Amino acid sequence: MTDRAEQANSALPNSRHRNSGHPDLRPNPTLSPPATHGRKLTEDERLFDQSAQRRLPMDFTHSDPWRVMRMTGELVSGIDALANIGPAVSIFGSARLDQDSPYCRAAEETARLLGQAGFAIITGGGPSIMEAANRGANEAGVASVGCNIELPYEQGINQHVGLPINFRYFFIRKTMFIKYAEGFVIFPGGFGTLDELFEALVLIQTHKLRNFPVVLYGSEYWAGLLRWLRDTMVPSGTIVEEDMDLLQIADTPADVTSRIVTAYEASLATPLQAVDVSLRE
Repeated sequence: MTDRAEQANSALPNSRHRNSGHPDLRPNPTLSPPATHGRKLTEDERLFDQSAQRRLPMDFTHSDPWRVMRMTGELVSGIDALANIGPAVSIFGSARLDQDSPYCRAAEETARLLGQAGFAIITGGGPSIMEAANRGANEAGVASVGCNIELPYEQGINQHVGLPINFRYFFIRKTMFIKYAEGFVIFPGGFGTLDELFEALVLIQTHKLRNFPVVLYGSEYWAGLLRWLRDTMVPSGTIVEEDMDLLQIADTPADVTSRIVTAYEASLATPLQAVDVSLRE
């Protein structure tokens, strides 16, 4: 292990090395070797750890081609698992909120309504908002997908995931979230949630996605971010006023569902040749 990796490991809070805070998570040993066999580098860490490659120049020749093959295999596995899932919606949000949180209750109801409208539900497969959404999918009787990711601490998957898919590379997991979704619903969350949010906005802004709604749930929670975008980024010229229209705000599960259904119906009415479908081919 490199010095940099050891420093990163020692900096991880103990509470983040285990699932003790989420006893309902099913163990996921496929993605938990670092936790079950002592702390080791995850595949993403190995991919980005340039210090090891500088000390062992031949490592690049021997390890990176193998990583490319592993990435290809992971991509193919994800496509095989989701190719016939039908219309779906990806739901994101915090992994740290209690299940009795108003946002978790809203996520469950949102997923249930979307499921009743005919959409499968895709989440990260973890606790909190993700667990609530997977529960709602089960209540509606639709596919409940959990795209789990290898992390540097013990990993688990919530009890309501019907179709678990494991990933070691974040970028492949992100591709699955987007490729098989008709829209994103973004509940309150942290850096990971913001990452998915802005990833989708960039793809829409650059016309890689069309008729792809991004719905922020909870106007109060998102007010500060929206104010900063409007009052700082727009006046500075780093985004334009029209970019703000890429974001939709909803405060009820029924409103979220209505916005997703409306966008989906519009996409069905759009001629295929008029749409950049490069991500979906």
